[in-house]
Amino acid sequence: MKKERNTILGVGLITVLLASCSQQPQSNLTVSGLDPQNFVADVKGKPTSLYTLKNSNGMEVCVTNFGGRIVSIMVPDKNDSLRDVVLGFDSIADYINKPSDFGAAIGRYANRINKGKIVIDGDSVQLPTNNFGHCLHGGPQGWQYQVYEGKQLNDTTLTMTMYSPDGDQNFPGAVTATVTYTLSGDNALDIKYDATTDKKTVINMTNHSYFNLSGNPSQPATDHILYINADNYTPVDSTYMTTGEIVTVKETPMDFTTPKAVGQDIDKFDFIQLKNGNGYDHNWVLNTQGDINQLAAKLTSPTSGISLEVYTNEPGIQVYSGNFLDGTLSGKKGIVYNQRASVCLETQHYPDSPNKPEWPSVILEPGQTYHSECIFKFTVEK
Repeated sequence: MKKERNTILGVGLITVLLASCSQQPQSNLTVSGLDPQNFVADVKGKPTSLYTLKNSNGMEVCVTNFGGRIVSIMVPDKNDSLRDVVLGFDSIADYINKPSDFGAAIGRYANRINKGKIVIDGDSVQLPTNNFGHCLHGGPQGWQYQVYEGKQLNDTTLTMTMYSPDGDQNFPGAVTATVTYTLSGDNALDIKYDATTDKKTVINMTNHSYFNLSGNPSQPATDHILYINADNYTPVDSTYMTTGEIVTVKETPMDFTTPKAVGQDIDKFDFIQLKNGNGYDHNWVLNTQGDINQLAAKLTSPTSGISLEVYTNEPGIQVYSGNFLDGTLSGKKGIVYNQRASVCLETQHYPDSPNKPEWPSVILEPGQTYHSECIFKFTVEK
């Protein structure tokens, strides 16, 4: 949920030293066709790698510790053929040279903070601004552009740990955050976020995978059928900043309580919210009340039959329809990513919550543990 070109400044200053084949043993390709050697690098003095999770059904999830990014997800379609259902790149070099949020574990604060300003206990804090005058996804050097410490526990479980010092992107408090990825036997990817701080701060983490469940991101995902378990959403202004209102979806293009194609109403720009968002780039207020056992959203590709069910303990979900993909980025296997080639389903607290005390709090105090969870469960409709 972002304008890709306005997200990060100065990424070219990152030095990447790719390990040569002569220095590393030749590796086998993943099921998704990735070469792990292309993810062996040094980014600002920290090593990066590619980690692979597998289950007994043949499902595969590849993750790099550069930004805690999901690089590929291979799931069976209605014909039992495996398809890669997320956008991404073939190497760390591409992630550096083609800045994006593809697949990232976003922190410290997912989504936008109005003009980058927060107040904690009466102290004003100015965060860096990197998107229409606002702070987006933790600023231009948010965690998606930093290196997590990766540790693979077994074939199905991976942890990524981020130590963020006091003052990182001007956020107060030294924070230690852990993202745990677990692939289950029923084709569900469970992502848990936990964090602690030594000083009062704000935190709001999410995963920013760009889904195209057809497995063919050269085609738009506007034919995907979307359900959102939400009667209300938070409108935005022309700078993509929430207005502070919570309004009904009823009788508007924002209503996905009855499943419909993502593209059915997406170009109805006479509806001001679609004009402001250049399509869908909004937070829906979930009806689930933090109950992770209730379905929050469901996305289905009629082409592949692959469905993605989303479960979360978060109060909101940001749906972004890849509006600013413009054909300038080519991803895995050289495929060009055009507008609306994907749909993002980002479970999180509402945008600009630090400045909306009436909304669910994003404050984390010393002695407390932040915990967020999102389950992406893949099924097939034949």
